[in-house]
Amino acid sequence: MVADASTTVEVTLSEARGAAKTPASEEDDTTEWTKTANVFEYGAAANPVMAPIPVLVHPASLHETGDTRVIPFDINDCLEIETHCTSPNLMASFARVRVGESLDTSAVATSQAFYVIRGAGVSKSEHGVVSWGEGDLFVVPNTEGVVTHTCVESTMGGAALYWVHDEPLMDYLGVKPHGKKFEPTMFKRERMLAEVEEIRHAATEGERNRLGVLLGNKACEQTKTLTHVLWSLLNSIPARTVQRPHRHNSVALDLAVSASANVYTLMGKEIDATGAIIDPIRCDWTPGGVFVTPPGWWHSHHNESDDVAWVLPMQDAGLYTHQARSIHWFPYDRVRVVNADP
Repeated sequence: MVADASTTVEVTLSEARGAAKTPASEEDDTTEWTKTANVFEYGAAANPVMAPIPVLVHPASLHETGDTRVIPFDINDCLEIETHCTSPNLMASFARVRVGESLDTSAVATSQAFYVIRGAGVSKSEHGVVSWGEGDLFVVPNTEGVVTHTCVESTMGGAALYWVHDEPLMDYLGVKPHGKKFEPTMFKRERMLAEVEEIRHAATEGERNRLGVLLGNKACEQTKTLTHVLWSLLNSIPARTVQRPHRHNSVALDLAVSASANVYTLMGKEIDATGAIIDPIRCDWTPGGVFVTPPGWWHSHHNESDDVAWVLPMQDAGLYTHQARSIHWFPYDRVRVVNADP
């Protein structure tokens, strides 16, 4: 019988338990399941103490010499995480490919990004073949096989790629990517630089704390991010300028694309009343090197040289941006009450 709107249906807890009573022939696992249950007092567990993200520098010397190989930034032991990772959700590596040789890379990931630090060549995967040169960046979605990179020409005997993907996130969730969320996408160096130059001409002095371009994907129209997981910005610091202290919620894996001497980042956990970072750590930029900025840390970029400096941060902020819609202002006249009745 289907109850109408005026009918009240009451089922007691004992009746519900009786209806779901386990047949005598089946074993009841309730006791076993309770063994993995933890209950915490809220105040003691609401902000759990976790292994912090360290400030690390991965120098360019790692990819300037040697055989064709992948050079991973593996710090899962520091983070007390079982899977290989550079941050909880991302894995970053250098890839060196000697001239005339090829290198296979693979990851169980929804998103893989490759930035060309040095050299020229081609990369081949199930998604097709793409040609690349210094300063180009391309992303590929879920790839069942490998991506094969071949170096055609380069200084220092080989090409160098900066490779970032989200396999650690997949491992944490215990899942494998299904299908692809975006199409393979290439960002050519010439276009990115032209866009930055256009912004530079349009901006008035002191108007912007960033002089760069966010790299977006047509599949991510709302978040305006590189992929639905990855976020990246090609950011320039003009000569003799400072990018004021700022912070973000996700770990930044920062590639110093170009920098002369006396270009550096100051970072720390707190700022004083004037906005200056308290007891900062200094990370000097080395072209082709990577430094890690912990989440929530204040940091400022300083260019005391006579040349423009460039940095390419890679973050998992595609996820954060997607989640942040919950804090966006919602107009009152658009509030809709969801009625459970059909």
